[in-house]
Amino acid sequence: MARGFSTPSPAERALRYALLLAVLLLTVGPFLWELSTSLKGAGEDVYTRTPSFLPDRPTLANYATVARTVPVWTYAANSLLVAGIAVLGNAVGATAAGFALARLRFRGARLVLGLVLATLVLPGEVTVVSQYVTVRSLGLADTLLGVALPGAIGMLNVLLMRTAFRAVPPDLDAAALVDGANVWQRLVHVGLPNVRGMLSVVVIFTFIGAWDDFLWPLIVLDDPNRYTLTVGLQYLNGTFSANPRLIAAGTMIAFLPIVAVFAALQRSFFRGVEEGAVKG
Repeated sequence: MARGFSTPSPAERALRYALLLAVLLLTVGPFLWELSTSLKGAGEDVYTRTPSFLPDRPTLANYATVARTVPVWTYAANSLLVAGIAVLGNAVGATAAGFALARLRFRGARLVLGLVLATLVLPGEVTVVSQYVTVRSLGLADTLLGVALPGAIGMLNVLLMRTAFRAVPPDLDAAALVDGANVWQRLVHVGLPNVRGMLSVVVIFTFIGAWDDFLWPLIVLDDPNRYTLTVGLQYLNGTFSANPRLIAAGTMIAFLPIVAVFAALQRSFFRGVEEGAVKG
């Protein structure tokens, strides 16, 4: 039976599956191993020459021990608050700014767009000092709001939303203008329904970035009660340095919220990645 030009041969198909399996093992394997380690009891040797992937007797005692010894739930609540502020700021601010740059005509629009692009050239570490001086001058040092404020609107997210809004057919805007819609009505009723996929991408990336950030909270926060989860988990390396089961349990506590957010928004996320914006 003849094959088309685009039909892979059995050898090519086997190679593709082998590469996919290798990527899966490299990306998902460490997380599954951490989960397995966190469920192993004190009687199981995690350093044996022939390690067992599945725990002999799975237990949640490691998670309970971490919660009793380190205020991990307080740290998680702090991280959730910081991530929530960052997500809300980007969902509102980046959406409004992206819509303005894509759909509104005003003097200096090109200059504003150039400044937004210029901020992407500088690595985050270069602006840490100026950000800290600004936060301290506002009286927000050693506060969770001071941690969340610099990430409240990301310039990359503004560009992503601008690209999404520019992909919306102009005829929809024209029809809304004919019907007498103002700018906010066009944004809410015409723009937003068409960019939900990209908005989900912004929300997920913002949440992951704020939840996993370590350097900035470490610089801003002094009070241990205000530590975010990534900073507070450093206590595990000292308190439980000889017990990898408890360190793995703390790591999974930090990782599971990211899985939950991605699982809730995965449909819109993949639609936003594949389409870039919307169909007209």
